[in-house]
Amino acid sequence: MTTLTMDDVETDALTARTRTTWMAGDFGRIARSYEPGAAEFITRLNFRPGDRVLDVACGTGNLAIPAARAGARVTGIDIAPNLLEQAAAWARAETLSVEFEEGNAERMPYPDAAFDAVVTMFGAMFAPRAEEAASELVRVTRSGGRIAMANWTPDGFIGQMFKIVGRHVPPPPGVSSPLMWGAEATVAERLGNQVADLRCTSRTITFNFPFDPAETVETFRTYYGPTVRAFAALNPDGQEALRRDLEALWAQHNRAQNGETQVNSTYLEVIAVRK
Repeated sequence: MTTLTMDDVETDALTARTRTTWMAGDFGRIARSYEPGAAEFITRLNFRPGDRVLDVACGTGNLAIPAARAGARVTGIDIAPNLLEQAAAWARAETLSVEFEEGNAERMPYPDAAFDAVVTMFGAMFAPRAEEAASELVRVTRSGGRIAMANWTPDGFIGQMFKIVGRHVPPPPGVSSPLMWGAEATVAERLGNQVADLRCTSRTITFNFPFDPAETVETFRTYYGPTVRAFAALNPDGQEALRRDLEALWAQHNRAQNGETQVNSTYLEVIAVRK
């Protein structure tokens, strides 16, 4: 009989909370708004046919699908089965062969050095145990292979949005902010001396929605897991206050003039070579 340690129990609770968050709503509605920027991220990696690529926290396939289009042999792993269903449907619609499976970025079911490249866009950064996720990204990448991450920065638009949400709904104690993955010094510390030629570049990605900022906030409230959970934690007055603050942020940064919403957000592009 296996005895669970307190660490095991805590890990199970953190994993369950993460899964519940990303199964809430319908993240695919959000992911589609920056699909072109995700494809550009993959294009810069210049994958070759036959490259073994793992997309960690793959969501609905924003990285996995363009990597497969380039001829890579792609596997996608995510903690939320509803998102994997959408990713698999997208692959079938384009007759692409991609293997999608449910799993935890902190404990991935792959052998050491199994992939030529490991990619993640706004995904692995949300694993609650950042050091474990970092260790796994490194472990499953072969020597000479690449780890490529896209992580929201603390001062970018999405960073500001998370800070607003955090003022209304404080994050759980003991879990570091996912935005720390958007700081170059933190990335260097977490990936450590197991990688070489670490390059971090500030990039911009654009959200495009065919409606105004107020409806954009409602879309996030309805479909984006972290925002869904935040609103659910508040009473009606608290929900109204959070809605007002988010609408003001989206309106302030909106670049569109035609009743639509177009907002740029910076992210840190991380490219590291496994020793």
